[in-house]
Amino acid sequence: MSTQINGFELMELGFPEGKIIGIALKINSKRHGLKRDEMITNFKSVLETPENYTDDAIFSKLAIALIEKANEKPEDFITLNQNPNTYSAYGLEHIEDGARKQMEVAMKLPVTVAGALMPDAHQGYGLPIGGVLATKNAIIPYGVGVDIGCRMALSVYDIPEDFYFENEAKFKRELVAHSKFGAGHGFQGQYKSDHAILENNAFNMNPFVKNLKDKAWSQLGSSGGGNHFVEFGIMEFAKDDAVLNIPKGKYVALLTHSGSRGMGATIAGHYTKMAKEVCKLPEVAKNLAYLDMNSQLGQEYWMAMNLAGDYASACHEIIHNKMEKALGATILAKVENHHNFAWKETWNGEEVIVHRKGATPAGKGVMGIIPGSMTAPGFLVRGKGEENAINSASHGAGRQMSRTQAIKNITKTEMQSILKDHGVTLIGAGLDEAPMAYKDINQVMEAQQDLVDVVAKFTPKMVRMADDGSRED
Repeated sequence: MSTQINGFELMELGFPEGKIIGIALKINSKRHGLKRDEMITNFKSVLETPENYTDDAIFSKLAIALIEKANEKPEDFITLNQNPNTYSAYGLEHIEDGARKQMEVAMKLPVTVAGALMPDAHQGYGLPIGGVLATKNAIIPYGVGVDIGCRMALSVYDIPEDFYFENEAKFKRELVAHSKFGAGHGFQGQYKSDHAILENNAFNMNPFVKNLKDKAWSQLGSSGGGNHFVEFGIMEFAKDDAVLNIPKGKYVALLTHSGSRGMGATIAGHYTKMAKEVCKLPEVAKNLAYLDMNSQLGQEYWMAMNLAGDYASACHEIIHNKMEKALGATILAKVENHHNFAWKETWNGEEVIVHRKGATPAGKGVMGIIPGSMTAPGFLVRGKGEENAINSASHGAGRQMSRTQAIKNITKTEMQSILKDHGVTLIGAGLDEAPMAYKDINQVMEAQQDLVDVVAKFTPKMVRMADDGSRED
């Protein structure tokens, strides 16, 4: 089967971000007997002369939507600020134009107070991944992102480095036994986990959220698809860390990355749709539709977002507890930080809502984990509280290839070769998660020396991801 056309490719052709892209993708999914190149040729033609396709059996809906878009009046929409404040950017020379342009649009929102772009930034939907945006009394569902509360969690064990290499088979057995991956995948019957999150009263806030509880229970303690992982590695402290009370040395550590599973994705989709209905922004800013924090919808989303974030944390807690018990290890330190979230914070003396979509909180003294790739080191960091960055840092290395580009350009042999060179055992993962698809983490860290101090370095040794490379559901 040939590779599907994606939304970013349609934007490159000139299609406006938003509803029209959705219509085109739906047409493409059926393919109608047309090859990929033929479909692209047709899309170009419809875009150039939609009036010629209003009666077409395949493309009429797309053509009509393009004509309606062309006839929209500016007064139908909320006015964007044409003289916005500038935003801070780190490692800008390595950030693609698409991400910069999305950040420029976000700065034009009438509710925007300040913005910053992290060095791992790349283009997303609405706010770029790696974008930080402070707003006044407004919450943007797509400024938070689809995988609400996605996070990193780290357990540093009292296990020396040598023990890992002497017992790799045991670590592999426990990693497979106590992690579960893949969109839609969850636990059934006696294998379901129990956790206080299931008693959270926010599940009863409305019928929509209440209906998500059964699926949330099934997926509790699982890790989903996409770039989510559970991995063992060696954590190296080059010097004693007094705050964590860990002496200089090398220790076995468990690092996990995942979010709020299907529940978070469903909440994001539902409230983004609601936001677009009540907040009519021009097409270029449509995915940045916001909800007033004083409105019922704004309060509903805020509660649902926090519930999803707490749920994501519970999933990590269950995985780490299972692994601690299986290994019989003592945990020397635990660190957890999240992104794809919004916080109430003080900025220049006033309360603002800070959205960090793929960005790590880095207030003064705040601990965080910034991973590289499955063959590149990650870093345990302590925030410096840099105000120009809105107390933020990158959430990883950031992609330099889209998933589609990675699948097209990277071979299985190349991926296996780089894993072997770095002594990494990989369980699962598709070519879209190959190390070469990511930016150089050392370059990213170099660009944010003013934002964080490095406390320790994590070197991955055994990584588990979704077998099918699937996206989150």
